[in-house]
Amino acid sequence: MSAHAPSVAPAATDKPAGRPLSRGWFGGLAVLLVLAIVSVFTGVSDLSPVDFLTGTATDRQWLHLLASRVPRTVAVLLAGASLALSGLLMQLLVRNRFVEPGTVGTSESAGVGILIAVMVFPTAPLVVKMVIAIVTALIGTALFLRLVRSLPPKAPVVAVPLIGIMLAGVIAAGTTFVAYRFDLMQTIGIWMQGDFSGVLRGRYEMLWLLAGMGLLLWLFADRFTLASLGQDHARALGLSYKATLNLGLALVATSSAITLVVVGGIGFVGLVVPNLITLWRGDNLRRNIGWTALAGSGFVLVCDLMSRTLNAPYEVPVGTVSGVLGGIVFLGLLLTGRMRTQ
Repeated sequence: MSAHAPSVAPAATDKPAGRPLSRGWFGGLAVLLVLAIVSVFTGVSDLSPVDFLTGTATDRQWLHLLASRVPRTVAVLLAGASLALSGLLMQLLVRNRFVEPGTVGTSESAGVGILIAVMVFPTAPLVVKMVIAIVTALIGTALFLRLVRSLPPKAPVVAVPLIGIMLAGVIAAGTTFVAYRFDLMQTIGIWMQGDFSGVLRGRYEMLWLLAGMGLLLWLFADRFTLASLGQDHARALGLSYKATLNLGLALVATSSAITLVVVGGIGFVGLVVPNLITLWRGDNLRRNIGWTALAGSGFVLVCDLMSRTLNAPYEVPVGTVSGVLGGIVFLGLLLTGRMRTQ
């Protein structure tokens, strides 16, 4: 992406770093831990923490706890952190606060990979479907960047997300058409719908790859920050701009595809959470990584708890809940002027 691409420039001031481990950080971890414990013991099956603490839990209760509730909670935490970090990195590299993998065609491109896998390799293991989804997500992200580079230097800020939304719409329409022709609409709908109800032991473990993605983001945080200054500035500072940009977008596409394949699409996490964190703490990527992951996990965990309790004993898709909550927060940011649109 050229240095003249339309962007939302980083904030003029950056808030003081403070101590690396502040009381606020420990407080955030404590809140997340409480939410995780509540998540483990929330559901249709009767699981009480008292039974496990007193040693009166049955073998059936232990099986349900270890095979369903704990994997589901871990999956929620990993997926939420990954989605938020993907949004944070994409906004930094594209230099626009209005983008995330779900608004630039990355998630929809991963859906194309799922469709191809279902049609061509219907009995293939989940890892094969994941690899195909990663490849198509990378292609879709590269296509988005190519379109963005074609914009004039003085194009409005909202032009970038508008291109992404239109690209995502075209890709989604093509996927729907092919799925309809081959009677795969219901199958694709199940894959694309964000839902943790099917997460069980033996099915969610690939989400641990997202932790590796987060580690790579932390290791290369300074390089990504330099790349966000633009091609000319990055090269002047001795950075391989193109390689760094490709690495960052590969991390975004890979994380998005893994999340989509395992738990489905969950919108607004990568859009709302990074914006809230940068408004609060400034634009220092390395300092914001931990807080963004923490807030992303907490946001999705709250959405998952609401999905299980709003219409109990039935579940509302997590993607629906996150769409409503995230949409309200994002609309509030726009109406209050916290996010510039020009």
